[in-house]
Amino acid sequence: MSSLHRHFLSLKSQSVSVSLGCSGVIAMREMKDSGIDRIGLIPNHWSISRLKHIFSEIGSGTTPSSGKEMYYENGEYYWIQSGDLYKTKYIIDTEKRLTELAITTFSALREYKADFLVIAMYGASIGNVSISKIDARTNQACCAIKPKDSVDFLYLYFVLCTDKDIMLDMSIGGTQPNISQAKIMELPIMMPPKKEQIKIATYLEKKCAEIDSLISDIQSQIETLEEYKRSVITEAVTKGLDPDVEMRDSGVQWIGMMPTHWDCQRGKYILRYVQKPVRDDDGVITCFRDGEVTLRSNRREEGFTMADKEIGYQGIDVGDLVVHGMDGFAGSIGISDSRGKASPVLNVLDTEQNKRYIMYYLRSMAYNDVFVALATGIRVRSCDLRWNKLAELLYPMPPVEEQQAIVEHIDSVLERTNAIIADKKQQIETIEEYKKSLIFEYVTGKKEVNANE
Repeated sequence: MSSLHRHFLSLKSQSVSVSLGCSGVIAMREMKDSGIDRIGLIPNHWSISRLKHIFSEIGSGTTPSSGKEMYYENGEYYWIQSGDLYKTKYIIDTEKRLTELAITTFSALREYKADFLVIAMYGASIGNVSISKIDARTNQACCAIKPKDSVDFLYLYFVLCTDKDIMLDMSIGGTQPNISQAKIMELPIMMPPKKEQIKIATYLEKKCAEIDSLISDIQSQIETLEEYKRSVITEAVTKGLDPDVEMRDSGVQWIGMMPTHWDCQRGKYILRYVQKPVRDDDGVITCFRDGEVTLRSNRREEGFTMADKEIGYQGIDVGDLVVHGMDGFAGSIGISDSRGKASPVLNVLDTEQNKRYIMYYLRSMAYNDVFVALATGIRVRSCDLRWNKLAELLYPMPPVEEQQAIVEHIDSVLERTNAIIADKKQQIETIEEYKKSLIFEYVTGKKEVNANE
């Protein structure tokens, strides 16, 4: 039994015990109506302000024209985009940096000194809030804020964290919503005395760190389970299920030793590349990186680039084996669950062998970066997996009956493991909701930090 398998068995029965009791209690103090439905009651001695009345600096930036002369990964000047705010409390680096030419060319690229708040104003990131610990500029999709001295910086961060849903509701636009800086400035801010702000912020910082640590631990368990799934697939499709079977060298580096009675055959001898006509009522099918091949409408419609002309589109039937010509290296390989049409970048394959066995073998190559190692292009994390390459690959081929047994074994393991992963993801969602509720209760004064905290 491998160490990874033993670890899986321990995670299978392991359930995270969430012990996140609050020291705060329901406040026994006089309360008043805030006048804002979603906030409700607040302590009598608190006030409500608007963000526009409590900042010393606010603004957004711009996006320089494209080109390496404007920005690149190792530039000198930090440049915050909305993607830098995704589930990140503190920004200590940025995905892209600006060059000296960009700084001198675009006056809108104003620098904000470290320790300022950033709110995402565009797309799926709307309402995400982070704290920049670096001197940086922003693009036009980010609002940079520095509060007045009368407002504790960290307290304001926690208040704004409760406003993500509100900002999304205030946004306009369809698949790419956006909220203006003017609307952000109208957000209501609960204002206890600054000493109390600091007390609340200090407490929430400590409690949220404990919660984030717990979430990180569960996420690490999920990653281990995902690794276990991949190892099961790779071992089964290259070594079979019988640990005592006689083995021989396959002659293929990424396969290594394989059962003596297996053959290695090139794809062109066991697979057929097919192109089917498109029907008038066909919806668009996508092969996702998690291996699901389905109609876009079954999963999501937003975020895709739609073709003006469907040149070369092909039909796909339920049960077809599909390999993404560009994303196959990342796991976009599966069996279609839908009838529809797709661009010619998807390879549609047929075979007399077990399709799911072939699918799992190709996925094992993706998981182990074999496709990336075989790539001849220069694009980072990309490689071309067209039919001509799939046809020349070597595939380990057990008898069809054994292929079926391998598939059933893998399916069974994945079903059990996915159930555990789903449970752990639900744990994370529950803890995230708890964290959100905790912050809201303290920044609206419904709970008070104990004197000994």
